[in-house]
Amino acid sequence: MLDFLDHLGVDHATRLVIISWAIRIGIALVALVIGFWIAARVANVGRRALERAHVDDTLAGFLRNAIYGLLIAFLIVQVMGMAGIPTASFIAALGAAGLAIGLALNSSLSNLAWGVLLILFRPYRIGDYVLVGGVEGSVQSINLMHTYIITPDNREAIVPNAKVGGDAIINFNRLGKRRFEIKVGIAYDDDIGQAMDIIRGLLEADPRIMKDPAPGVWTDSLGASNITLVTRGWCAVADMYGAQTTLLREIKDKFGAAGITIPSSSTDIRLLPAE
Repeated sequence: MLDFLDHLGVDHATRLVIISWAIRIGIALVALVIGFWIAARVANVGRRALERAHVDDTLAGFLRNAIYGLLIAFLIVQVMGMAGIPTASFIAALGAAGLAIGLALNSSLSNLAWGVLLILFRPYRIGDYVLVGGVEGSVQSINLMHTYIITPDNREAIVPNAKVGGDAIINFNRLGKRRFEIKVGIAYDDDIGQAMDIIRGLLEADPRIMKDPAPGVWTDSLGASNITLVTRGWCAVADMYGAQTTLLREIKDKFGAAGITIPSSSTDIRLLPAE
């Protein structure tokens, strides 16, 4: 390098400056290469620690990349300083760019933030039947931006995580059991006690209906043309729909066999003779 500078006719003072810059850049490049290696190792160690803590794979991967990105940004600023390049303007430009990107991606960042919270706190899991963001169905998958729901009629709904987090989350099977409610009307001439005994017998006979908490039947209201009985019972989530529909059918059959009437709405029409 000295021979090359002599060939160019560079004076001694300029030669010292050039050599000093070359040494700085060389050291900075070495530091950059080593820094990339260390940043990758630190990020990978962080991911393994998250996986040992049983953090979701999607969130662990995102946090690993976030750690790596922050370390690289810090490394570049330090390397520029080592090379003698002013970093104040670079940091200011980086901050302005980050602000502009944040404003442009406001909704996406909101989805991302809620995605991290949903994965951390787990208000629902894959396979749960939920009502989120106005959509009801089974959770197919969750990522950092969206929740995928399969509706009861087998349609796929992609719900932004910001909408999920900004509304009520109803998890129908988180607690393992659910209560059903059936209302049936009987005529005023029918025996209320007999009707209630029939329903109690059906509740007792169905093994899918839990005995603790105990099911029951009560008089709910007195209507214009019927007495309404309300039946409540608890089932495992997977059994609720089948138990409820079976009970409805059996109530109708048993009431019919016992002569208990289930009134239907009717309207009396009277034709008056013309005067």
